[in-house]
Amino acid sequence: MAVAAAPVSLARSLRLRCLFGARTVHAICSPVIQLHTSRAAMRISQEDFEKAKDQLKLLKEDPGNEVKLKLYALFKQATEGPCSSPKPGMLDFVKKAKWDAWNSLGSLSKDNARQKYVDLVSSLVSSESTSQVKKNAPENKHGYETLQVTTTDNITKIVFNRPGKKNAITTQMYREIIQALEEAATDDSVITVITGNGDYYCSGNDLNNFTNIPSSGLEKMAKDGAVLLEDFVNHFIDFPKPLIAVVNGPAVGISVTLLGLFDIVYATERATFHTPFSELGQSPEGCSSYMFPKIMGLSKANEMLLFNRKLTAEEACAWGLVTEVFPDKAFQKEVWIRLKAYANLPKNSLALSKQLIRGVEKETLHAVNCRECEVLKERWLSDECMNAIMSFFQKKSKL
Repeated sequence: MAVAAAPVSLARSLRLRCLFGARTVHAICSPVIQLHTSRAAMRISQEDFEKAKDQLKLLKEDPGNEVKLKLYALFKQATEGPCSSPKPGMLDFVKKAKWDAWNSLGSLSKDNARQKYVDLVSSLVSSESTSQVKKNAPENKHGYETLQVTTTDNITKIVFNRPGKKNAITTQMYREIIQALEEAATDDSVITVITGNGDYYCSGNDLNNFTNIPSSGLEKMAKDGAVLLEDFVNHFIDFPKPLIAVVNGPAVGISVTLLGLFDIVYATERATFHTPFSELGQSPEGCSSYMFPKIMGLSKANEMLLFNRKLTAEEACAWGLVTEVFPDKAFQKEVWIRLKAYANLPKNSLALSKQLIRGVEKETLHAVNCRECEVLKERWLSDECMNAIMSFFQKKSKL
């Protein structure tokens, strides 16, 4: 008979014997060899079931209430059979949810419930393993020529990547930093870190930006440059997550003035901070005309922004521009231990706290940024600025 091909459990055989007599049961029971195979399979299934119970205890991620109810129901069905407990009262929500989940399995056999339980646990273990690999492996973000951008351990890391040019910022690099900040603002990371590749953090503007005058003329170039700069600085003002600078070497120009918009600034002891605007016939940017006096006091800000004083890392820390200075040999190790700890803090709490701290003066910062860019546009078109930049290139050619 066709039915004889399917294994029959001992309990079912006994029930059939009671209903139809020994002869009927004998006619539909599997052969001895098939019964032996079925029992071996059941032993393996039981071993898998026990293993699955142990694996479930090792899961680090909460699978959610829906999955936990399903696991509960399958476990009860696999160990006790169909639901036979009285239905809990309507107000006992937890017990009622468990009872409903178990009762919904109906007459599902213990063997099938055991198998479904094992399969579900296996899928959870596999999913968590894959998720952990993705979480721990840096997410390489393509499309950048002047930056390295990765996300790992809840940290988005933006690296200035023109080490041969001391990470000087080109027009393309401005646009790529804007793009990287926009992506970091909405990704799953908790904090964002900016640092440099090589010996320099950043040497400021690449002055070759001023030598490539388009056919549309100098005025158009100055206007477009001011629009780009204002948009660039606005992205730092509006950045919603904690923003941390890891100053791995000397910093010049806009890479220094922007530091007032960061939430934390860590520096190696060999870092220096220089804003030579007057030397180049230019004026402060990055909201430094507002933030530097606020951070370090008016007279010290004047020394930096008007008279081009270059600060050591220790001086920058004493003046409040840098949060902490580290020995160069231990810099990367010590800083990244801290950053990884920060990245484990609650994401939304950090973002809301930053909003409370920074939000009060956002309107002021945007106004300052706008005014600084207007002045800079005028400076770029001035003879004084052009002569200063020409003088810079002449000195550089003699070196």
